[in-house]
Formats: sequence, structure tokens, C-alpha cells
Amino acid sequence: MNITHIEHLGIAVHSIEEALPYYEGVLGMKCYAVEEVADQKVKTAFFKVGNSNTKIELLEPTSPDSTIAKFLETRGEGIHHIAFAVPDTEAALREVETKDVRLIDQHPRRGAEGLDIAFLHPKSTHRVLTELCCKPEEK
Repeated sequence: MNITHIEHLGIAVHSIEEALPYYEGVLGMKCYAVEEVADQKVKTAFFKVGNSNTKIELLEPTSPDSTIAKFLETRGEGIHHIAFAVPDTEAALREVETKDVRLIDQHPRRGAEGLDIAFLHPKSTHRVLTELCCKPEEK
């Protein structure tokens, strides 16, 4: 697989508004986008990390039955997933599938920032929820 970089680290929070002072005031990062992804029942906020391509994504549930709400209920706030940028999400899924990695998403779907995203099951990734993603125009 050709991973180009860590695209982002997803961090589950109860409230983006309450988390902003830490990321902006303490760490000095600037939130450049807030977006709701309705079909995933989540609100996201993005921060660029220095001069790199890597970002921090805060994830706030918008419904009590969302995956993020369930994560917060069982694990509390913290790192939810790591996302790797790949040139083609569909091709990356097919490759990991041949290596007996269990998939959460059989095909890519649209995520925040318009990325094509797909998740690998943590039971196949040493308990790390892993996201593969790419910008559709870069395929």
C-alpha cells in the first residue's frame, strides 16, 4: 500500500466549543473548518498541525445513537482513530482485504472535507481504528 502521510488524528470530544480553548489557546492551532456530516451523525472541527499535511479532527456527536456518542459513553474523550492518506481508497481496501484485514466499510463513502473514506476494523489492526482516505480528484 502506498500511504502518503498521516491525514489526521480523530479525537472524540463531548463538545467542540469546550475543546477549542485547549487546541487554539494552549496549543496555538487555528480551527479552519467546522462541518456537520449528517449521515455519520457527527460535527467535525479541523486544525492543521504546523507546516505539515497532518491535521487534528475533533469529532462531536450530533445524536445519542451515533458511533462517536457510543465511543464517548464507553471510553470517554480521546483518540478515536488514525487516518492515512492513500492515492485510491477503493484500491487500498481491496489490497488490505487480500491480507485478511476485516473491513468496516466495503466501499469508500464521503466523509468530512469531501474525502473518500473507509474504515478498517480494530480487531484486525491491533485495536487501532484505522481510516483510509483520499481526495476524489487526486485518484
